[in-house]
Amino acid sequence: MRYTVALDAMGGDHGVTITVPAALSILKKNAELRLILVGRDDLLRAELARHHGSESDRLVIKHAAEVVGMDEPPAQALKKKKDSSMRVAIDLVKEGVADACVSAGNTGALMATARFVLRMLPGISRPAILKVLPTIRGHVSMLDLGANIDCPPEQLLQFGVMGSARVSAIEGKDQPKVGLLNIGEEDIKGNEVVKQAHELLKQAPLNYAGFVEGDEIYTGDADVIVCDGFVGNVALKTTEGLAKMISHYMREEFGRNILTKLAAIVALPVLNAFRRRVDPRRYNGASLVGLTATVVKSHGGADALAFEYAIDEAVKETMNQVPDRIRIKMAELEGRSQTEKESS
Repeated sequence: MRYTVALDAMGGDHGVTITVPAALSILKKNAELRLILVGRDDLLRAELARHHGSESDRLVIKHAAEVVGMDEPPAQALKKKKDSSMRVAIDLVKEGVADACVSAGNTGALMATARFVLRMLPGISRPAILKVLPTIRGHVSMLDLGANIDCPPEQLLQFGVMGSARVSAIEGKDQPKVGLLNIGEEDIKGNEVVKQAHELLKQAPLNYAGFVEGDEIYTGDADVIVCDGFVGNVALKTTEGLAKMISHYMREEFGRNILTKLAAIVALPVLNAFRRRVDPRRYNGASLVGLTATVVKSHGGADALAFEYAIDEAVKETMNQVPDRIRIKMAELEGRSQTEKESS
């Protein structure tokens, strides 16, 4: 079965210089994939020619005259740039021309546009940013990572349902373990929102494991970690900063003198293996879950390899019908709530 993904080819810090080579590369690896490059056709054709590529039945150019700036207010992008590469790519999904959309553009504008054009699934109030992160045992899906700063308990419950449904669909786990990020494991810990969400999650048709502390995010004990967008974004950015610091210290220590430089040469195979395991490019691509179709946000500064992984994320969600799986899980939750109300 062939899947079509619309790419916002102008988005991100580097635009066509990243999105075009990424598209050409992933098409060679996935024979079932079809891509639509959305953006200024003159720039796209020039970049394709530079990489010895051209349009075909699997690589189509869709012209869009405008570009959403990385610092542009979301409301302005939504109202005034209806011919932007971002908007046109999302419109293609709504029209059924594409199955999913990938963009490295302005996160706020992408969120606002996708929500306006595609709408929300029944029972979901707002989209959440879900990202897969590496752990000691494999990986964990964490949400929300910045879309919703203040979340009521009911919204955190929705995040748990969406995260669980996505993991079940893509990883084949019947009962993914869901945890709620908190400052402690005891029931008395946390603010009132977290405590109320804790009670809702316990009653939901989920494999809820209770509270998870910050130092447990990367242990791999949970399959899904739920938090509001403020906490999630801080946790994610703190992790990125820590990774940069460790990398800086390692380069500094190995380059300190001739002996440490020789030690670096000896340790090079181990260092390279470590770098591959934690390479953030392999985890690029955050899903905007809760929408009626798949939209994936790539990091704005992603290189071609990282953008490939974002495209692959969109393909996996499309193949495994993640929005439909979330719809079914939410219907199950709503049905259970209705039954409890009628019996009380």
